[in-house]
Amino acid sequence: MRILFLLILIAGVLLGIGYPFAIQNFSGREIGRFPVYDRASGFKPVETNLSASDAPVRVLVDMTSVGNLVLNGAQTALTLTASTGGRTVLASALTFAHQEPRSDNPQTGGVIYRDDAGTIASIDDGTYRFFVGPGDSDSIEMRSVHLVLRAGGLPIDERAVPVGYTMMAVGFIGLVLALRRRSRTPDADDRPPPPKWGRG
Repeated sequence: MRILFLLILIAGVLLGIGYPFAIQNFSGREIGRFPVYDRASGFKPVETNLSASDAPVRVLVDMTSVGNLVLNGAQTALTLTASTGGRTVLASALTFAHQEPRSDNPQTGGVIYRDDAGTIASIDDGTYRFFVGPGDSDSIEMRSVHLVLRAGGLPIDERAVPVGYTMMAVGFIGLVLALRRRSRTPDADDRPPPPKWGRG
């Protein structure tokens, strides 16, 4: 049973953590990385040319904060809209909750948080305008924000992540219970010998 629960735990980690990380960072090819905010000049829109061969295009946002943040998803940290030819093709509210941050520079203490703004499934040849703006949370100290576009990026199956976390919980609890049960059961070699009756 221990091996079974261990395998469930490993599968849950791969599905709940490894799968979205691989999709966000390695699927498709990077079109470009564009600065959309710095503390000196504030927010600014970005325009870039996309072609039909880029579809689908994944839109990611990297936010570098001043120190670690506590993000619970209750408030919107940033908003993003993408448009082309006068029509909006993507609108997203970014919370950066439940994302694994990474260090920007140990000397500056910056921490980078990445969130997935969504996927533009159909791309027409032309200029696309992206605007990242502030959300309803005013307690986030941002150092910089970058827009990351990836061509041919695969969309994340939203069902996979909660299933992965459920498997992690089941595997962990089952593994703990199996280990406790084994520690309470004495080994055959440690059991006292059965009593002998009679003189023989």
